Amino acid sequence: MKKLRLYLRLARLLAVIGLGAALAAGVSLLERLARHDLMPTRQRLTRWFLARLSAALPFRLMVEGELPRQPMLWVSNHVSWTDIPLLGMLTPLSFLSKAEVRTWPVAGWLAHKAGTLFIRRGSGDSGLLNQQLGHHLQRGRNLLIFPEGTTTDGRALRTFHGRLLSSAIDSGVAVQPVAIRYLRDGQPCSVAPFIGDDDMLSHLLRLLGSELSEVQIQLLTPIASSELNRNALARATQQAISEALFGGAIEPASKCA
Repeated sequence: MKKLRLYLRLARLLAVIGLGAALAAGVSLLERLARHDLMPTRQRLTRWFLARLSAALPFRLMVEGELPRQPMLWVSNHVSWTDIPLLGMLTPLSFLSKAEVRTWPVAGWLAHKAGTLFIRRGSGDSGLLNQQLGHHLQRGRNLLIFPEGTTTDGRALRTFHGRLLSSAIDSGVAVQPVAIRYLRDGQPCSVAPFIGDDDMLSHLLRLLGSELSEVQIQLLTPIASSELNRNALARATQQAISEALFGGAIEPASKCA
């Protein structure tokens, strides 16, 4: 029975990914013919695709809070690659992701076509990166970043990197803190986190073969960036997410990746 469940879920997921690849290829062709960027169209189609991808994953989703009406820099804790479809289905978003994702078969190509910006760890090009992030925000596009810089097991937060929040200050947009957690029987889920030396295929098969788990997404009160420097903004955002997840002060996480 468990294997049958796995095969059915895998077949559904592959069908969704195939549909996403067809959509991305179609939009790429339209862009070449029209000879201009169709980013708004790409973002709307990406949101539609990520909603279908999320529905193919073994999660029950609960969302609390209101979607922002103005473009903002979304800032979230990071537990798994599944954070991206689950958050991306809520509103048209661009993402900042580690460069390794660009090399993933199919998924990396889809992420690129959806407008994802890729960052290489230790590249030292924070100035250029913030210019790219600011360009997105100034054009009225929502952008989501994971300022911990890596995933955790969801039991604590790592330090938020302030340099990634400079674009909000420079662009004059607010920060939308987001808290996401995965639960199983009321406790942190051990299957959902994508951490350490785990590989994508192994994690995906474990996830699809597991029982349903609950995902809670909290859209917290936006934080104005105009009165804060980047480090103060990072601390305020981290504190808000920590309180939402753990109900108290920030607890540093152990290194997970």
